[in-house]
Amino acid sequence: MDDTSRRGVLQGMGTGMLTALAGRGLAAVPAPAPGRKLGYAIVGLGGYATRQIMPQFRDCDHSRLVALVSGTPGKLTRYAAEYDIPASNLYSYATFDRIRDNPSIDIVYIVLPNSMHAEYSIRAAQAGKHVLCEKPMAVSVAECEAMIAASRKANRKLMIGYRSRFEPYNQLAIQLARGGHVGPTRIITAEHGFNAQPGQWRLDRAMSGGGSLMDIGIYSLNAVRYLSGEEPVSVTAVESTDRRDPRFRTVEDRIDFMLRFPSGIVANCVSSYSSNHNAYRVNGTDGFIAMEPATPYEGQRMMIRKDGVTAPRVLPKPPKTQFVGQLDHLAICVMTDQQPIVAGEEGLADLHVMEAIYRSAREGRAVTLRS
Repeated sequence: MDDTSRRGVLQGMGTGMLTALAGRGLAAVPAPAPGRKLGYAIVGLGGYATRQIMPQFRDCDHSRLVALVSGTPGKLTRYAAEYDIPASNLYSYATFDRIRDNPSIDIVYIVLPNSMHAEYSIRAAQAGKHVLCEKPMAVSVAECEAMIAASRKANRKLMIGYRSRFEPYNQLAIQLARGGHVGPTRIITAEHGFNAQPGQWRLDRAMSGGGSLMDIGIYSLNAVRYLSGEEPVSVTAVESTDRRDPRFRTVEDRIDFMLRFPSGIVANCVSSYSSNHNAYRVNGTDGFIAMEPATPYEGQRMMIRKDGVTAPRVLPKPPKTQFVGQLDHLAICVMTDQQPIVAGEEGLADLHVMEAIYRSAREGRAVTLRS
């Protein structure tokens, strides 16, 4: 199929078809009968939870918001009223373990500072609940492994919040890159960053586990892994942090890292708290696939160069957001006993590489990763 014909076909596809065609690891999970919805408890009522995640439940086919967990009574009162959640389904961190006795809660979504991910994911699994945990999965490989072990012991699902895997442009980029649409991939660049404002928990290592890499940089890392379909074999990294800046007393600002993959693909990545980036580009032997912005909440844009022609690729607006896709995906996996496409092992894989990136930057040398 030539590029013009392919464009016409893709423009006519719905989100479901794109998901089904999106490449290895992205095959659509068969949906259960319509009408059944699993109950989510949201743990942590910060801005991401209240402004981005919780409003999405109104459009979910298989998920509903049934419980809230917060250390701030005022937030519990406000959002319980907004989402019609009964007082019996409101929990503090001190009473969190009582979710064990609430059959309306099927899934717990952990939206807390990074240092708290492991503790509450493990406690949720021990309470018999499935877990969706925000990225990064945890602050160390050891914590990730403990989370996976707890979920396995409880026979519960564990999924990590890689929302871009449910976004049509990113799904299409995976399909095209892995399918050799612009020839075999040779180089991938991925850049993510923003100008971090002072006073945020993410600038406190005790809560975040690190700086930009543990926050925005994970988008660069995860993108090159899902675009290549491979795991890196070595990493070289350089940190650039102005310690005179009070924002960076305990965390890093910028890390540039290069990953090498088994096929020969090289990925050059940027993670930054002092410059604005949101882009990636897959360079093949016959052209490139570029996304800028690549991983925002909305407004992704794709450009492809093939056969000497550079043109935008425009997809129809999906009927559901990436957030809805993520919430419903785990609910469907629970109901059909399928493994999520971004299970705990995906978060563990990122943490293995992130620890190697930090080590390379600290020791000033290339670090070999296990195969």
